[in-house]
Amino acid sequence: MISKVYTVAFEGVSANVVTVETQFSPGLPSFSIVGLANKAVSESKERIRACFQTLGFSLPCQRITVNLAPADLQKEGSHYDLPIALGLMSALGIVDRFELEKYIVLGEIRLDGNIAAVNGVLPAAIKAGENNQGIIIPKACAKEAAWAGEIPILAADNIIKIVNHFKGKQVLSQPQPVKMLVRDTKHGDFQEIKGQAQAKRAVEIAAAGGHNLLLIGPPGSGKSMLAARLPSILPDLSPREALEVTMLHSLCGIVPESGLVTARPYRAPHHSASLPAMVGGGSKAKPGEISLSHHGVLFLDEMPEFNRQTLEALRQPLETNEIAVARVNKHITYPANIQLIAAMNPCRCGFYGQEEKQCHRAPTCAKDYQSKISGPLLDRFDIILNVQPVKAEDLKNPNIICGDSSKIIAERVTMARALQNTRNKTSPDASPGVLNSNLDGKNLYEQLKLTPNAKIILDKALDKLGLSARAYHRIMRVSRTIADLDQSENTDHPHVAEALSYRQMIIGR
Repeated sequence: MISKVYTVAFEGVSANVVTVETQFSPGLPSFSIVGLANKAVSESKERIRACFQTLGFSLPCQRITVNLAPADLQKEGSHYDLPIALGLMSALGIVDRFELEKYIVLGEIRLDGNIAAVNGVLPAAIKAGENNQGIIIPKACAKEAAWAGEIPILAADNIIKIVNHFKGKQVLSQPQPVKMLVRDTKHGDFQEIKGQAQAKRAVEIAAAGGHNLLLIGPPGSGKSMLAARLPSILPDLSPREALEVTMLHSLCGIVPESGLVTARPYRAPHHSASLPAMVGGGSKAKPGEISLSHHGVLFLDEMPEFNRQTLEALRQPLETNEIAVARVNKHITYPANIQLIAAMNPCRCGFYGQEEKQCHRAPTCAKDYQSKISGPLLDRFDIILNVQPVKAEDLKNPNIICGDSSKIIAERVTMARALQNTRNKTSPDASPGVLNSNLDGKNLYEQLKLTPNAKIILDKALDKLGLSARAYHRIMRVSRTIADLDQSENTDHPHVAEALSYRQMIIGR
């Protein structure tokens, strides 16, 4: 008799159903796992054999064959332990095979019979719901799976509990989703930053429209501090966005205790990060930092210090909102709708433009340092701002105006985004909830609603500044966001003028 148990193999954020077929047949005692299994899957037979011995089960002295179908799909990970073990129990008559076929199974087996947490539970649970199946998972992953919807979930910390459940000796309760309601405040408050009124305004505009932002300035001017406080004014993820982000984090095993990511991701990789670490891939083709920033912020501090190839890899996802990882044996696409925030010094020493501090190689040092960033990548920033250092007397003055708190700014950002969502939903060609940063083509011109004076300023800027078509459209998007922050239906000339002021050129470039 051949028993069948269902599990999944991951390709990107997609979960493909894998059938685990188990058979006992006459012959010399052996245990074979076939079906393009990697080392972790092949080693599962030793974990299962030891687990069965601990629990008092004995495998027959026969030829044991486990087939993972389809055979041409790569199988990776330790989550195949539990489906193989339950498949063996089904073939031995310990567990009813017809009941077991109603579930997708994931879990890693310990030698004592306990079940350890595995990655990718949420995508697997969503796949189970699509197939009208339930899911059997480790108890540690129960909260994560509960967000997949109304599907039967059996979550246990030991394989004996699963056996007892199918035999009617024990009932495993259905886990319920638990949402974290407390907003994360670890990113600080904008009132902690003295001065920098223009930079704060630029960050607020970037947050309101989801625009890419580049901050340029000397060391200690507050660039990293401004970027670190950006998450404090961003709204929480919508339910659909939260599921998308959680699925990506689930594949990397970094899901929070609540089982659902509700705050927008903020990723700040070190400049030594490799290309696969940024774009994804590797031997198991996991999401990289770009995809883990989906619907959130990717912050690159000291951007010119990143590898040139790594920086150029950002160009495609910034335009298409997805990243394609191409390998010899795999071609996977991950979502990557990110907001890129970057900071850099004007030169290697950091003080170009300040005669009393800049090094003797100026302006050559600035040109060499800035040449690490290509023109096409620079063109993808909606806002480019030169941040001036805070004066010493301002730092010493305890009464200096620090501006609005993050809570007040967040209210303005939320109101501006609500306007965008409402307005963009009315257009038949625009996806619901599209921010101004993602408006394109006919939708951009329809939603911009330029006044005659604003159009004159924009046309003159295009002629005199030599803007590319991409830069021209990005200025239009920023103008629309400024108008939204002003609760204005039309985009007027002050909005366009302010947007142009944030398109500053890098000093010395």
